Amino acid sequence: MGRVLVIGASGGIGAALSEVYSNNGDEVVGLSRSMDGFDITDEARVRAQLLALSGNFDTILCATGQLAVAGRRPEKALGALDAASMVDLFKTNAVGPALILKHTKHLLPRNRPVRFGILSARVGSIGDNQLGGWYSYRASKAALNQLVRCAAIEIARTHKQAVICALHPGTVATSFTQEYQSRHPTSMPLNAAIEIRNTLEGLPPAETGSFWDYRGNRVPW
Repeated sequence: MGRVLVIGASGGIGAALSEVYSNNGDEVVGLSRSMDGFDITDEARVRAQLLALSGNFDTILCATGQLAVAGRRPEKALGALDAASMVDLFKTNAVGPALILKHTKHLLPRNRPVRFGILSARVGSIGDNQLGGWYSYRASKAALNQLVRCAAIEIARTHKQAVICALHPGTVATSFTQEYQSRHPTSMPLNAAIEIRNTLEGLPPAETGSFWDYRGNRVPW
């Protein structure tokens, strides 16, 4: 049994992750925008609310993300790019998780294993990109993957047993993916949460800074 911090705990996957860990007997602390006013793009708020937490956590999960800015759709062509919308998406999908990594370091134990999973997306893989399109979402997730890699390298210098990785949850039946569920195999949130947990828990420290899918398969950068 351990302590688990779930950021984005009110979302479909975040709520399911909270339930899975709680059912396992873990103490779960959840933060989200709707429940706690936890805005991952507001550094002052992120710093204040994370510094208010005490003790160490055995697992931290960042289950936040945004597919497109409200009122817009993922771009299929360069002509659809909008600079302001792209910046907003980068704030949510890349800057926000980076701030969480920055301000949770004091919550990571140094003398025992700790796992930090951040939800990314396979479409953020440059090597796996065969279709193009979805410019802002793909690019923001690719940026997130690089941030995770950099943070894992830095944190490993002081936290030898830490595993920090990017995780692709697959297409999960939530409001986030509602429009696209008919095009891809879709799993229910609880099933996805169990698979994410199993993948994360199965990674050794040597795999810190890596990118995995919910089936436990490595995803190319």
